[in-house]
Amino acid sequence: MSSPRPPPPSRGALSNPAVRFDATRREAWDDGWGADEEAEAAAPATQLIRDPTRRLITRNDSPDIPFEQSINPYRGCEHGCIYCYARPSHAYLGYSPGLEFETRLLYKPDAPVLLRRELAHPGYRCRPIMLGSNTDVYQPAERRLRITRGLLEVFRDTSHPLLTVTKSALIERDLDLWAALATQGLAQVTISLTSLDARLSRRLEPRAPSPERRLQTIARLAEAGIPVGVLVAPLIPVLTDPELEAILAAAQAAGARSAGYVLLRLPLETAELFGEWLERYYPGQQGHILARVRDCHGGKEYDPRFGRRMTGAGLFADLYAQRFRLAARRLGFVTPAPLRCDRFRPPPRDERQLSLF
Repeated sequence: MSSPRPPPPSRGALSNPAVRFDATRREAWDDGWGADEEAEAAAPATQLIRDPTRRLITRNDSPDIPFEQSINPYRGCEHGCIYCYARPSHAYLGYSPGLEFETRLLYKPDAPVLLRRELAHPGYRCRPIMLGSNTDVYQPAERRLRITRGLLEVFRDTSHPLLTVTKSALIERDLDLWAALATQGLAQVTISLTSLDARLSRRLEPRAPSPERRLQTIARLAEAGIPVGVLVAPLIPVLTDPELEAILAAAQAAGARSAGYVLLRLPLETAELFGEWLERYYPGQQGHILARVRDCHGGKEYDPRFGRRMTGAGLFADLYAQRFRLAARRLGFVTPAPLRCDRFRPPPRDERQLSLF
């Protein structure tokens, strides 16, 4: 009979679910020989794959997210967060939302050039851009590739407003650029914090900084004059929701001035992967946690409808919302000031580009 594989060191997912668009399916099987146990338990190496995209800025009209434009210089994320709602998007690239989401990373080396080109287009209308709406722009690969820093230089040169959500301390490398933008009212940073429990955080987000390190990052951003907030994301029923008030208080003490939260959502393969993870690490609480998740999403692991997908609905979802409102009011969190769009200066159009007429 088949047996569960040991969790790969420093990775979040315990398996590689089949790509839902493939015509074939594969299933792991233990034949009793055990010859490959060490190989299977070894941490898979990260592979960087060049993304030949020719367009960079994506647009949306979703009523429940606070931005219309976004840029994702990376697809896939080495942080390996087991709960990541972006995992299913890897299937569109032909990769599994499981371990391959963490180890097959697509990167856009031409992103800064593409950004200059798109901002220079005569029809471009300036609106704030979210840097990294799908995956973290400060994941480990950025330390070497420096694509995000190149994008920030374009934003600085054009005085274009932007915001980002990250859980990485690597953002401190770019304090000079973020601070320069912040002095003009052009930047806002949010640090994602899931738990204050280092052991739990390590299991949930194996290659992300520790909770203590993220609080230090909030403090350093605040000291640099950069508007910084905290996002409790995801708020996991039963497992992390008891920490909600403590997370908000710790972030406020570190320097966060705004706050938000997102309830756990488990679209498509993420539900299967999270269930495997619970069975491995918290088997005694698995049923309780998943039942509470379904209570908040109309009996399912995920309700994709606008207005419900981020915060859920029902008795427990309403209770989380009320707890958040009360804590945020008590701690003095405020709504961030709107980012300025009137300072935008389009980059000069490439003189080497010939006119059509």
